[in-house]
Amino acid sequence: MSRRSNGLVGAWAESQRQLQRQHEAQHRAAVQGAREQERLQRAHERDMARLHREQQAEYRRRREADARGRTEELEARVGVLEGLLAAGSRVPAFRTASLARAEDIEPFAPGRLAYPVPMPDVNRYQAQGGWTAGRRAQAQQEAQARYQQDWQAAQAAEVQRQQQLAQYRRQYEEWAQGQLGEIRRHNAGVAEMAVALRRGDADAVVEYFSAALYASSAWPAEFPRQVTAAFDPAGRQLVLDWELPGLAVVPESKIVRYLVGSDREKETPRPVGQRRALYRDVLAQCVLLVLRDVFAADEFGVVESVALNGFVDDVDPATGRRAVVFLSTVMVSRADFGGLNLEQVSAVDCLTEGLRGQLSARPDQRVAVRPGRVPGDLGSGAVSHGGGGEPDLLEMDPIAFEGLVAELFRARGMRAVTTQRSNDGGVDVEALDPDPISGGKIIVQVKRYRNTVPPSAVRDLYGTVQGAGANKGVLVTTSGFGPGSYTFANGKPLTLVSGAELVDLLGRCGLRGRLSAGAGDASVPAQRSSPDGEDGAGGDHNVLGMTWSGGVALDVCALVCRGGRVLSDDHFVFFNNPQTPEGAVRAVPGFAGDRAAVRVSFDALPAEADRVVLVAAVDPEVDPGGDLAGFTEAGIRLRDAAGVELDRLEVSDGRAGEVALVLGSFRLRSSGDWEFVAGGKGYPGGLEALVQEYGIEVA
Repeated sequence: MSRRSNGLVGAWAESQRQLQRQHEAQHRAAVQGAREQERLQRAHERDMARLHREQQAEYRRRREADARGRTEELEARVGVLEGLLAAGSRVPAFRTASLARAEDIEPFAPGRLAYPVPMPDVNRYQAQGGWTAGRRAQAQQEAQARYQQDWQAAQAAEVQRQQQLAQYRRQYEEWAQGQLGEIRRHNAGVAEMAVALRRGDADAVVEYFSAALYASSAWPAEFPRQVTAAFDPAGRQLVLDWELPGLAVVPESKIVRYLVGSDREKETPRPVGQRRALYRDVLAQCVLLVLRDVFAADEFGVVESVALNGFVDDVDPATGRRAVVFLSTVMVSRADFGGLNLEQVSAVDCLTEGLRGQLSARPDQRVAVRPGRVPGDLGSGAVSHGGGGEPDLLEMDPIAFEGLVAELFRARGMRAVTTQRSNDGGVDVEALDPDPISGGKIIVQVKRYRNTVPPSAVRDLYGTVQGAGANKGVLVTTSGFGPGSYTFANGKPLTLVSGAELVDLLGRCGLRGRLSAGAGDASVPAQRSSPDGEDGAGGDHNVLGMTWSGGVALDVCALVCRGGRVLSDDHFVFFNNPQTPEGAVRAVPGFAGDRAAVRVSFDALPAEADRVVLVAAVDPEVDPGGDLAGFTEAGIRLRDAAGVELDRLEVSDGRAGEVALVLGSFRLRSSGDWEFVAGGKGYPGGLEALVQEYGIEVA
C-alpha cells in the first residue's frame, strides 16, 4: 500500500517545474534575439551593399558626365573654328566714326558740399532747472549764449562750405574743360585722318586699316594679331602680311571617354588627316576674314585691291630655326571679292579656286608657299605692328612680347620657355635659374599695359606661384605699378619689373626694345624738382580720395615727415592749414564718390621728406561725442591729375572708443618709387594725441 506525498515535496516539485519553464523561456528569448540580430545585420549589409552600388553608379555617372563635358568642349571649340568666317562676316564694319570719342563728361558731384549746414533750432535751447527767478533767468541767458555760439559756428561752417563748393566747382569746370578739350582734339585728329584717308594718303591708309584689323571682334582671344602693311597709292593696292594661328588652335583630341575598369579617362586623338584639313580650313577662313574686314571698313573706296600674305612665326623645318613661314598668299580686287557670299562658301575652295590664291597643302608641317607682293616691296612705306627693328614694346604682338621676355631670361643665364596661349594657368614664361643656392623655378607673367598694373594682378601672380610650387614670381610690364602693388609684394617672393626697368635690362643684355613717347613707369615718381606753378610740380600731381561707409563725419589730414617726425608745424595739413608752404600737399575737394581728398605733388616735396602720413579724426563740431566705430569699408582712391583712378589702397576700419586713426603712409623706397604702407593705430585722445606723437606741440 503506497504512501501519499506530503505537501512539502509537492511544493518543491512545483517550484522546480516553474524554474525549468523560466529557463526554457529565457533560452527561447535568447535564441529569438540572436535570430533577430542576425536578421538586422543581414538587412544592414544589404542596405550597405545597395548604397555602395548606388555610390559606385553615381561616381560612374559623374565621371562619364565629366568625360562628356570635355568632349562637348572639344566639339564647341571645333564649332567655333568651323564657323569663324560666318560669324566674322556678321560683325559690324569698322568706320572712322569708331575712332571718335563721345563728349561725355562726368557730371559735377560735390557730395556733402551740396547740402547746407543745418542751423541750430532755438527751441532746443530752453532753460533747464532753477528754483528761483534769478536762477531761471541765468539759465535762460546760458541757453541763449549756447544757441548764439552754435548759430555762429554753423554760420561759419556754412560760409566755409560755400567757399569750398565754389572752389570745387571752379576746379571741376577747369577739369571738365580740359577733358572736353582733349576729346575735341582727339576727334579733330580723327577728322583730319578721315580727310587724309579720302585723298589716299599712304600713312593714313595704313594706320586706319591696321586699326580696323586690330579692332575686329571676330578673332578668338588666342589668335595672334600682328600685321605689317604698306599702301601703293598709284595702284590703290593695300599690301599686308598677317600672322595666322598655329596648329595648336585645333584640338588634338576628338573624344574623351571614361573607362570603368581602370577608372580613368581616355582621349581619342583626332586623326592626323582630319586635323590637317580643319587647320587648312581655319587658315583659309582667316585669310578671307582679313579681306572682308579690309573691304568692309573701306567706307571711302580708297582700296581697289589687296595683296595678302598669311604667315606663322614658327620653326622653319628647312633650317630648324625660328622664322616667318608663309602658308598662304592671295591678291584680290574689290570687284571679285564683292561677289562672294562668305557665309555659304567653302573657305579652302573659295581661296584657292575662286580667288586663285595659294594655301599650303601641309600647313601642319609648315610647308611654305611663295608669297606674292610683300609690304617691303614698297620701301619705307611699310609699317609693322608687333615686330621688326627696334621694337616698340607697347606695339608688339603679345606672343612676340612674351618671347622677348623669355629671351631676356635666357640672356641672364637661365633656361626659359614661353607657355601655350591657352590653358597656361596664368603663366606666360617658365624660367629655371640653375644657381644651386638662390635659383629654382620662376613663374613669369607679362603685361603689355599703358596704364598702371592693378594690385589684383600682383595678387593673382602670388596665387599662381603658390599653386605651381615655384620659388619666385616675376611680373614684367611696359607700364608701372602703384603703391598698393609694391605694398602687397613686400616680403613675398615677388619681383616687379616696370617698363623703364625692362628697357634698361634689355639694353644690358644686348636685346632691343623701346617705349614710345608718353609711355613709361606709371608708378608715383621720385624725381625731385623745384616748385613750378600752383601745385609745385607743373601740374603733375596725384589726388588721394578718401572713401568710407557709415555716417561718421571725419577730418582727413596729412603730415609730411622725415621718419616719424613732421618737418615742421606748417607741414601738417588740416582744416586750419590747407596746404604745405611749398604747395606739394594740400586739402582739396575730391572727385565723384570721394568724401574727402588730399592732393600730393610727390615731385615737389622737400628733399628731406621721405614719407607722407594720412590720418583721419572725428569732426567734433559735426559729430560731438562720436567715435570711429562707424568708420568701415574704407579705402583710398589713388588718381592722376585728370582724375583717372590708378589704384585702390585698403585701410583699416575704425574701432569703438577711438576718435583718430593713422590711415597709412606713402614711403620713399630705395628704388625711387613711393610705396603705400597701411596704418591702423588708433588714438582715444583724438587728433591732438596723434599729432603730438609726430612732434607737433599742441598748446
